[in-house]
Amino acid sequence: MRSSPARLRPGPAPVLALLALVAFGAAIAFMTVGANGRWGFVLPFRGTKLASLLLVAGAVATATVLFQTVSGNRILTPAIMGFDELYRLIQTGIVVAAGTGGLFDPRLRFLAETGAMVLFALLLYRWLLNRNGGGLHRLLLVGVVCGVLFRSLSQFLQRLLDPNQFVVLQSSFFANFNAVRPDLLMLAALFLVAAGFAAWRLSSRLDVLLLGRDEAVALGVDYRKTLTLVLVLVAVLVSVSTALVGPVTFLGLLVANLAYRMMPSYRHACVLPAAALVAAITLVGGQLVLERVFSLNAALSIVIEFLGGLTLLVLLARRAR
Repeated sequence: MRSSPARLRPGPAPVLALLALVAFGAAIAFMTVGANGRWGFVLPFRGTKLASLLLVAGAVATATVLFQTVSGNRILTPAIMGFDELYRLIQTGIVVAAGTGGLFDPRLRFLAETGAMVLFALLLYRWLLNRNGGGLHRLLLVGVVCGVLFRSLSQFLQRLLDPNQFVVLQSSFFANFNAVRPDLLMLAALFLVAAGFAAWRLSSRLDVLLLGRDEAVALGVDYRKTLTLVLVLVAVLVSVSTALVGPVTFLGLLVANLAYRMMPSYRHACVLPAAALVAAITLVGGQLVLERVFSLNAALSIVIEFLGGLTLLVLLARRAR
């Protein structure tokens, strides 16, 4: 008797093990390939960059899966809430106020950028999420409007800059993994690991949220409390990772949908680590190829945005068909 295709498909554990093995291999290759100098210099330098890649990969992937779960849409990402545009507005305001040299301590600047984005999200949640959780779609709509507003303000302020300042400012609009400070990395790791652990602890409630609001309430889930908590975790993950390296808009869309395809289970206890591992492979492997094959002639964030944009077009075309 022939086995059905569903029975031939591997379970979550082998898929996660394979992804972990590939991610580990990519990390080892990143640390060792082309290392011709002294190991005392190479290991700390590449280790800092590798740690930033892994942290951002886990943060963006986790935030995207959480956001798509509560919104019930696998095309949306947290970027719809205007975080990236707010980050660009903050960068533009700093250059206008203090010049390209900056007058702020890097740690203070990092905390200020993260705090501003998280505060913006919390104010939106408190204002728009009513007691029965029915304001989610209105929240998304206001997030889009705020993103347009932040972009307009940023473009207005950029007209006040001279060309040299504008060129320096533009470099901060793309994710940069080559200039991450170790002290900022440790600070970001505290926030991201805590938020990621909290998201994993919510995995069982997230599974119930996939059924829909009414079904989740009927099964005993405090929908408004869970929704607010998940959105706060999304805000922290996106804000900290963006303040650390810059915006990576389409990375989450790309890796989350790849994780959905790879995993045979819908359970978030499986999907969340799978998405984080896929993101780690994408970022670490992509940075390795760019550095060793193309000699950094292209920015990794630009390649990720291109692939993520193609993924969005494919998803839209499939949904329309």
